[in-house]
Amino acid sequence: MRSFYPNIKPYKVNMLAVEAPHELYVEECGSPDGIPVLFVHGGPGAGCSAQDRCFFDPEKYRIILFDQRGCGRSTPHASLENNNSQALVDDIEVIREALGVNKWLLFGGSWGSTLSLIYAQAHPQRVSGLILRGIFLCRQRDIHWFYQSGADHIFPDYWRDYLEPIPASERDDMVAAYHRRLTGDNELERMSAAKAWSVWEGRCATLHPNPQVVERLGSPHMALAMARVECHYFYHGAFLKENQLLANAEKLRGIPGIIVHGRYDAVCPVDQAFALHRVWPQARLEIIRDAGHASSEPGTLDALVKATDEMANKLGDLA
Repeated sequence: MRSFYPNIKPYKVNMLAVEAPHELYVEECGSPDGIPVLFVHGGPGAGCSAQDRCFFDPEKYRIILFDQRGCGRSTPHASLENNNSQALVDDIEVIREALGVNKWLLFGGSWGSTLSLIYAQAHPQRVSGLILRGIFLCRQRDIHWFYQSGADHIFPDYWRDYLEPIPASERDDMVAAYHRRLTGDNELERMSAAKAWSVWEGRCATLHPNPQVVERLGSPHMALAMARVECHYFYHGAFLKENQLLANAEKLRGIPGIIVHGRYDAVCPVDQAFALHRVWPQARLEIIRDAGHASSEPGTLDALVKATDEMANKLGDLA
């Protein structure tokens, strides 16, 4: 099975000013003359890590990573001001123009798959291909499944801890209840809610328990940004029209794509990948039989690295 390419360091790092008050962390790795690929991280609010550079052959790709508004090394940290889906699409265009990229491959998982699809449907002429993992369509039913009723039947023990910060009288709408706390003035309440929200996701993200994932998502700096930004987006329906991504799938015609999804993904159930594939049949759908949601699980990692190699060969032949 394939695993990560060796660790590499960026050859260039920028802080790119976009709509006030935001500045985005942007880095470039690999080959400056390689095939441009944009890594679109999840959450929203998770930010990028050094490991995210390693899905790609550094001799073939110009690997571009950025932290979306309010998270990672972008500033201001955990900010919700002017933070919405259209703003993130606009930011991607600002990055593309600033780096002199004509077309690029987009690689995104979970919320990263959502944002990649929004961008590709808005700017199909700028997308050379899509590699998407853990499809998240951001319909109300998809948000409801993980944060209100669905995943709680699989993880009732973890769900109990997710419920803990919320009084019983408010549990009929958990996203709204968390939103009140994550945007409130009580710092202790805000941090308690942030940790419970993020640990819930970390615990459910892998087929087999992975304490490193839980620890990373539950760390204070990460948890605050991820919980605040995620909850802000999901409280507002991800700033999308209901079923927008499937309704606009015609705009993906002609874009080569590979969809990778874990069979036992409890965060974003696999039916979302099937729904996308039905309206975008040109893409190839790979269901990983022994994986959950996380990109680092062996079967998913193997499929993703093979996908980037395949795309490098395909796009290199077209260059």
